[in-house]
Amino acid sequence: MRVVLEIRRQAAPGGPSRWARYVLEASPRERVLDLLLRVKAEEDGSLAFRYSCGQGVCGSDALTINGRNRLACKTLVKDVGPWVRVEPLKTFRPLKDLIVDMEPFFAAYRAVKPYLINPEPPPERERLQSPEERACYEEATRCILCGACTSSCPVYWVNGRYIGPAAIVQAHRFLFDSRDLGAEERLAGWLGGRSGVWRCRNAHNCTEACPRGIDVNRLITEVKRRILEEAF
Repeated sequence: MRVVLEIRRQAAPGGPSRWARYVLEASPRERVLDLLLRVKAEEDGSLAFRYSCGQGVCGSDALTINGRNRLACKTLVKDVGPWVRVEPLKTFRPLKDLIVDMEPFFAAYRAVKPYLINPEPPPERERLQSPEERACYEEATRCILCGACTSSCPVYWVNGRYIGPAAIVQAHRFLFDSRDLGAEERLAGWLGGRSGVWRCRNAHNCTEACPRGIDVNRLITEVKRRILEEAF
């Protein structure tokens, strides 16, 4: 089938952007990532975009495709039709073409201390937990830090200091881990502060945007409840 691929191009940070159009013959089962790779290999080697595994695991090729945040490696031509418009993730500062500055996003991720905190002496073997305890945070472990949820969040659009849904999901993963003892330390920091979880207004954009099917809004609500439980 004939596919018209439009890509928002930008040569440098802060510079003007333009739409570039490419006409390709493609199979309905080809991915948008395949189209981008063909343009770069056959038509314009200067096209810049990120990708790595190409299997929906690394999250590096998250883009705005036909107005929705998606992974280019998981979005098929048949799902978006013969007219495909590709832009960098919104609200993140474009660096070149489809590449955006992810440093503020990862700064928020680091701020929630996304690692096990347990000052107790380690046991001789592993720290055990039941299947039920594991299930409390199982969903949060599916996050691949692609940024699709944070980019889709209307609070983040107007308040760039908001920690964002992805960081809250990562905090959830450890707050509900029975082996972790760092809840007070996390909640006393950015997570529970003015730009933390309470900025969420339950728009549910984050849940819709997640390519891993995580109910992001529900996990955010659970973090809010955890804060209230710790307070009282």
